[in-house]
Amino acid sequence: MKKVIITSICATAILIAGLSSPAFAQRYYGAHLCSYPGFKCIKISRGQTWKKLFPDQRDREMVKRLNRTNMPLKYRSWIVVPTNLNHVNITDLSPFPLHRDTNGHKLLLVSLSQQAFGAYNTEGQLVYWGPISGGKGYCPDIGRGCSTVTGKFKVYRKQGPGCVSSKFPIETNGGAPMPYCMHFKGGFALHGSTLPGYNDSHGCVRLFFDDAKWLNQKFISIGTPVTVVR
Repeated sequence: MKKVIITSICATAILIAGLSSPAFAQRYYGAHLCSYPGFKCIKISRGQTWKKLFPDQRDREMVKRLNRTNMPLKYRSWIVVPTNLNHVNITDLSPFPLHRDTNGHKLLLVSLSQQAFGAYNTEGQLVYWGPISGGKGYCPDIGRGCSTVTGKFKVYRKQGPGCVSSKFPIETNGGAPMPYCMHFKGGFALHGSTLPGYNDSHGCVRLFFDDAKWLNQKFISIGTPVTVVR
């Protein structure tokens, strides 16, 4: 089961990387897994909640991560679920290799197409991964594109749970919560937020709140390398 899941996720990660149409970019993450062995897609009925569907917290968090969302199910009509959820762990669902060459440094790898981050230690081992929501193609409130910048960067500033935006919302000239923000280029930052299951930010990299806290307090220091890829 684990081999099937890892193979499926890695194979579809390659598929996603080759797709760049606006229509595909707006699709909820996970649709590509519905036809793969080891997964099933289920419809969400009215009034359904995460807790009702998955009473066990571990299972609930696993499925949320797979679907790249921490929002209520009322916003979804379907989700993808591992067929053998009880025998799957978080590493099995990773879209990243378990090891990569990091030249002896920590590395935070962000994939906008896979909508995920991977945290690698100095030995190149994947120690943690989680969902993200990157910048959407166009932001009406600013009248231009707002994709997340790609390339190699380093974290140059980080703040705690009280971090807020100095720009958004536009109408209030800032104030949007950005808990545990970690800036890596200009106004681009990683921070805790809600994730809808697709890239929907003004350019920042949104994270699950617990993931943002962990990265901020346990993994990222000033100068930690961050690589953002499509």
